[in-house]
Amino acid sequence: MSKKTLRVCYFGTYRVNYARNQILIAGLQSQGFDVIECHATLWQSVEDRVNAASGGWLRPQFWWRVTRAYFNLLRRYRRTGDYDVLLVGYPGHFDVFLAWILAKIYRKPLAWDVLNSLYLITTERGIIQQSPSTVKIIRTLEGLACHLPDMLFLDTQAFVDWFGEIYRIPTEKFRLIPIGVDERFFGPLEKRISDEYFRVIYYGSYIPNHGVETIIRAAKILEDDRTIRIEMIGSGPELLKARQLAAELQLKNLIFVDWLEREELTKRLANADLILGAFGTTKQLELTNNNKIYEGFAMLKPVISGDSPALPEVLQHGVHLYLCERGNPQSLAEGIQVLKAQPDLREALVDHGEQIVSQYFDTRAIGKQAASHLQELAG
Repeated sequence: MSKKTLRVCYFGTYRVNYARNQILIAGLQSQGFDVIECHATLWQSVEDRVNAASGGWLRPQFWWRVTRAYFNLLRRYRRTGDYDVLLVGYPGHFDVFLAWILAKIYRKPLAWDVLNSLYLITTERGIIQQSPSTVKIIRTLEGLACHLPDMLFLDTQAFVDWFGEIYRIPTEKFRLIPIGVDERFFGPLEKRISDEYFRVIYYGSYIPNHGVETIIRAAKILEDDRTIRIEMIGSGPELLKARQLAAELQLKNLIFVDWLEREELTKRLANADLILGAFGTTKQLELTNNNKIYEGFAMLKPVISGDSPALPEVLQHGVHLYLCERGNPQSLAEGIQVLKAQPDLREALVDHGEQIVSQYFDTRAIGKQAASHLQELAG
């Protein structure tokens, strides 16, 4: 079957504005696939899902939301028409059960972009201490869900091995689709501020695997260099803790900026001299990657991040990005000093980062990999 005629039903209560879903849809369309979105809103935000996992799922209001969302999803599915592959978007841990029934009824192959483990997330967020029975249920449901589709997508081989070990899933069911960048939104912009500062920017959702405490303690080490300015953009579960630590350390070289919408965020990032990746020591960071690295590449900015066994082999330290030891403020501070002192190195990282992102990590490159997997499934 030709790639140009393959019709994919992109299904679920997935996050419409989440980068992974937008990249996959745009990537498949770039390969000539006809992608029909069959979506209904269930989750309002990441914190909404965390609140549900923390006990909110016991409330009648939550189950009314669930009933209404899946009623709307089924109604939209009936208007979808014929298709070749049913693909569940992220997050789809509960959507998979309905998708499996529909795939069986209509005799369609089923794929699921797993991307992350809800069980691992709830464990690292401390929900296992608050509600161990809830986390036990999540682990059981996640294991069952992973056995249903014909094909599963993850972004690293390390994560494939973890899922295989935890849930006894044959690893041949998995295919790799790396985390990437949507270059339609993250691209080179003109720098709007010129001053004496060397601007180092973190942006994100303040989750444990970002290692925000490491960034703040590195800022303390760097405080004698008054030309280095660290900006922390975003919001999330560890923001309050980060603000308290920064106040305790009396930092003058670090500022907090509230969450910015994408257009304003990219304008802010255009002023960066260095983009920060992730520096946490959590299990999740050992298994998966995040978009910030590739978004920095696409914006023609040098990137520093914590070394991790999950990083793609094609990314080389000192060539595409600068790597430091995760969870080590001294290592991060030294890396920032090296990059500040060596503009030629920063320029080389930018050049090689731009090349590698277009080769492996932009929407077209990722779409090509996803298309190949779905072609195999439909074939």
